[in-house]
Amino acid sequence: MKRIVFLLLFLVPLIGQAQLQQGQRIISLAPHITEILFAVGAGPEIVGAVEYSDYPLAAKQIPTIGNYERINYEQILALRPTLVVAWQSGSGEESIARMRELGLNVFSYEPQTMEDVAESLRIIGELSGHSQQGEQQADLFIRRLDQLKTTYSNAEKIRVFYQLGDEPHMTLNGEHLVSDVIELCGGENIFANAIPLVPRISIESVVRLNPAVIIGPSKAEEVPEWLADWRQWPSIEAAQKNSLFRVNPDFMHRHSPRILDGAEQICGILDLVRESR
Repeated sequence: MKRIVFLLLFLVPLIGQAQLQQGQRIISLAPHITEILFAVGAGPEIVGAVEYSDYPLAAKQIPTIGNYERINYEQILALRPTLVVAWQSGSGEESIARMRELGLNVFSYEPQTMEDVAESLRIIGELSGHSQQGEQQADLFIRRLDQLKTTYSNAEKIRVFYQLGDEPHMTLNGEHLVSDVIELCGGENIFANAIPLVPRISIESVVRLNPAVIIGPSKAEEVPEWLADWRQWPSIEAAQKNSLFRVNPDFMHRHSPRILDGAEQICGILDLVRESR
């Protein structure tokens, strides 16, 4: 089902866009989209991007046209874009619909698996007039992904709680790309069956599901305090063994080629947990 949803989101906007060429004026509505555009060679054609589009370094020079909460439509129109690339869940259906009403050429998509990231490289490469580099980057991504799959195909399963923060406690369900990364490394997302994409959860539910490792996104050098707080719950295996780890959120939460760097971090963490058993 994940794959079908992704392809449908791709195919609808592709109608009538197959003839787009290089030399476009592109708006990026997510930091990971900015990364993908640079990866396929379309970075110089980006005329506007949302906040936190900070990778690669050249992306910091792109004019900001808003953030996830508010888009400056007037500024976007003034930039005369030929293509707007949006993230379906992150950009929001209302914003995407509004831009289409304004007559803008909007392509939206929703990657849910690692293979979808490779597909996004191919299709965004084609739409931006950089199909050859898009194909090359996608092939490199798939080769690196296949190496990880081979390495962890028979790995011991490890129960994982991926915590987004503590006010409130939130996680990600099995439909999110982060969950696909966890599975790739031989992990089991303990909240994979939750209904919302980003469910709020209770401490009691974490205690009941008893994860062997708790992982949280943080750029800090040390495990953040909100993650270390789980040491107060010794009935949880992760707390008993101090299996509390941080990962770089830019790697894990951006659906770009750098998600493989995040996957390698997750796989390394789960290997440490296996070795400690």
